[in-house]
Amino acid sequence: MDERPRKWYQLDSRSLSNLLVVCGGILLYLVLTHLPQVKALMGRFLDVLSPFIAGFIIAYLLNTPTNFFERKVYYNSAHKRTLAIVTVYLIALAVIMVLLQLILPQVGASIFSLVNNLSIYLENLNRMVQDLIQRFGLEGEGLTGFVDDYQTLIRKAADFLTSSMPNLLNFGVAVGNGVVTALTALIASIYMLSGKNRLSGQLKKLIYALFPAKGVRHILSVSSRANTIFVGFINGKLLDSAIIGVLCFVLSTILRVPYAVLISVIIGVTNIVPFFGPIIGAVPSVMILVIVDPWAALRFLILIIALQQFDGNILGPKILGDSTGLSAIWVLVAIVVGGGLFGFTGMLLGVPTFAVLYALMREWADRRLMEKGIDADGRSLRPGGPEDDHSNT
Repeated sequence: MDERPRKWYQLDSRSLSNLLVVCGGILLYLVLTHLPQVKALMGRFLDVLSPFIAGFIIAYLLNTPTNFFERKVYYNSAHKRTLAIVTVYLIALAVIMVLLQLILPQVGASIFSLVNNLSIYLENLNRMVQDLIQRFGLEGEGLTGFVDDYQTLIRKAADFLTSSMPNLLNFGVAVGNGVVTALTALIASIYMLSGKNRLSGQLKKLIYALFPAKGVRHILSVSSRANTIFVGFINGKLLDSAIIGVLCFVLSTILRVPYAVLISVIIGVTNIVPFFGPIIGAVPSVMILVIVDPWAALRFLILIIALQQFDGNILGPKILGDSTGLSAIWVLVAIVVGGGLFGFTGMLLGVPTFAVLYALMREWADRRLMEKGIDADGRSLRPGGPEDDHSNT
């Protein structure tokens, strides 16, 4: 056994760990004291990588349907992966064309019509309120003041929309300048989908080279579980929101709710956010309908309550199942914390992220209890072992 004395620059594992902790603390202090500069640097770095980040998001969303076509439709073909990718991108292109040709023009027309007819709608609303005041002998001052404040708010919003119309040209120029970025993201997503197995193999090789084999197996296990949770939640939520948007349009048309397309798009998009999505979508929709047709707003309010009850109790559980494994209180915590830290993206991704952390914490707690030989109630798992005091009372 080699007992040669250790050089001054040679550190044992404990000293090396302490050194790394000290260096990490110094790095954290420097980051916190130079936070604006760090944020600016990270912003520039993310801007450079934004096409590839967008490409990864596209590839991640399209990976599930690609796997479906590869395994269920083209399983006998020698080029099944290529055919599956081409099919999925053609379907995605068809969906985008439908949105551009059918839905978006109607949404734009609804917005222009709403802005142009706003003064007429507000006058009708004021006339209806005055009529109610006279018919039922209500205290008119408070109601009139509320209507005046509401009209002022709506007028300011309309003025903002009107003044923003010329900026649409600048927005169009910005979109035109982003065509290269969009094409780069599209090409990157195709490469990522087609070379998924090769890229994942290279990543595994790198991880095995950097970390111990036992730790790598744990990392891969956690990554696989996280991917399952994220895929199940995101794909299920997108499908659920699309169905709710279509149902909202059909029922709104039947109930003769004005601007059915615009309202349904708002409801469908905001429904992606768990828990608070229906509220986020219903509030602006009701505000729009109140100035157009108050009775239609009442019909729509009843409709949206019934629709969200259907979604929360029937449709959502059928599609999502128990994809996150979280109870209602933890879903609420994840949305509030995620939204407070990262805005809309945090509200959307906070639930699956928290679900992964929750699953890891539960596994750690179960493992620690097994090591101690007790269950979650403190009772011994070993035959003849001492019982918890509570079990003997």
